[in-house]
Amino acid sequence: MLSLDQELTPEILLQAYAVGIFPMAEGRTDPTIHWVDPRRRGILPLDGFVISRSLARRLRQARFAIRIDSDFEAVVAACADRPETWISEAIQRHYVGLHARGHAHSIEVWDGPRLVGGVYGVTLGAAFFGESMFSRVTDASKIALAHTVQRLRAGGFQLFDTQFLTPHLARLGGVEISREHYRAALAAALGKPASFPTQAYWPGEAPGADSGADSGADSGADSGADSGADSGADSGAGSGESSGRVQARTQTS
Repeated sequence: MLSLDQELTPEILLQAYAVGIFPMAEGRTDPTIHWVDPRRRGILPLDGFVISRSLARRLRQARFAIRIDSDFEAVVAACADRPETWISEAIQRHYVGLHARGHAHSIEVWDGPRLVGGVYGVTLGAAFFGESMFSRVTDASKIALAHTVQRLRAGGFQLFDTQFLTPHLARLGGVEISREHYRAALAAALGKPASFPTQAYWPGEAPGADSGADSGADSGADSGADSGADSGADSGAGSGESSGRVQARTQTS
């Protein structure tokens, strides 16, 4: 049985995700772990990701190299590199531990030798828990997210958990469901096998792609860091858009 009074370890993290809760801290040096169980949960339906015309155009241009797990630690560090972050040094260390065990992955956007964007998350069964994302050039995190969705679909995943729904995620197809609905979806996903493909994909005009003219959905392209706990899949330095968690504490009750 999960005991939240125990010292944080990668194993306890996996147990927590399996029952629908996740950790946050008040800052980089905060030694306290806050366990969060939102009443309303954000998810990104894998068949409903919205690829606008401008994002599809950027994907076709293939300006950036997409890599998987080539520098997981750098992605997490970039996501934590902000004035306010939920990713404490201890939390970061244990995500690296999950990566070493094959339960955490990074989807990275590279411009030559420079890491310019990325997403990282935790995998358990057929569930993917999007933890944080960052962007150092326009749309880099959206590109990473598009490749993440395509890989999850290819690998047989059923649930993309974003923890919270933000305006940024809503524009990309994210929705909000009740805690009860989420737990049912989580239980179903945990009972299914899935694998995280590392081969190259081009997301293309996936189902749910925006076939109309670009609206404001893409006009506010990533201007720095998209954020997970800081409202999204937390991101790196800068202000930018969010997509995952919110800095304000949500109680577990």
